[in-house]
Amino acid sequence: LRDNGSWGIFLYGFVYLSTYCKNNCAFCNFRSELSDLPRYRKSLSEIVKASVAMAESGVHLIDLTMGEDERFSGSGFSELLEIISAVSRATNLPIMLSPGKLSKSELRAAREAGADWYALYQETHNRELFKLWRRGQDFDKRMEAKREALSEGLLVEEGLLLGAGAKASDLAKSVSLMGSLPASQLRAMTYVPSPGGLKPDEANGGIFQELLTIAALRLSRPDALIPASLEVEGLSGRAPRMRAGANVVTSLVPSGAGFSGVASKDLDIENLCRGPERVSRELEDLGLKVASAADYRRALEGFRLDESGAFGKSGSARESGSFGKSGNFEASEISVKSGS
Repeated sequence: LRDNGSWGIFLYGFVYLSTYCKNNCAFCNFRSELSDLPRYRKSLSEIVKASVAMAESGVHLIDLTMGEDERFSGSGFSELLEIISAVSRATNLPIMLSPGKLSKSELRAAREAGADWYALYQETHNRELFKLWRRGQDFDKRMEAKREALSEGLLVEEGLLLGAGAKASDLAKSVSLMGSLPASQLRAMTYVPSPGGLKPDEANGGIFQELLTIAALRLSRPDALIPASLEVEGLSGRAPRMRAGANVVTSLVPSGAGFSGVASKDLDIENLCRGPERVSRELEDLGLKVASAADYRRALEGFRLDESGAFGKSGSARESGSFGKSGNFEASEISVKSGS
């Protein structure tokens, strides 16, 4: 909650529309090398139906996420634009898009179709870890896509992966950077092991490390939206994350529609524990209120106004060129002793 009590907790409905992906990220349940994995692409009618159901149950945003599915690239991108437009018209809710790296023209088209947010996680700002985790991808181009999204009027979410080898010094650098970037939503989420993927690193604190990172992000950016994801521990994990400083509950997934989660494909989905009604009741038990739809829209408008240069520390980051331009990231890093 803000000091004046005008905000409550925001709820995000999650619609994973395609589990196909051309990338081979070492931490992902749906990476391309898992060729025998059952996958799906939901039809337009299934996506709209699930989105409407989520809207009617009280979420503030529809998160349309997917792998970098080649079906929706090139000439097929128009199909994704049709999905964005249809969900926007049917729900009248803000939309977050998580399709992987897009070009500047695609970002513009997505915004015109009805998208409000562009979620593109770096996962780490340590370039060596990035090479290990996001195999075959370009660190600078991924950062640049976020800068271009901002220039096209989209709000940006940045994210960190924890528990897969990142040291405390890596996280400190990321928290420092994320505290100065013009990203309005900042995520930190613990790695959930995938078949044959990275080995989980329990030595660095497990879930406690995630809670510390959320708290550090909140101290660094008291104005930002910070999600508590239900992907890691399901409904039971929302309380400690809210206490650490989260003000969004994300990854709410409709039961009975055959949608998957990203990190935990079926955790708490079919037992109704990741639906808005149950989550809202649990928040009330914590003494937290769910915000109104009007509150959320006011928050987004505030973020858009802040992108004029008055957004926390983001104006200085934009002016210095440190967001997404090769060669400038290192200059923005703080000096941190390893393991501190």
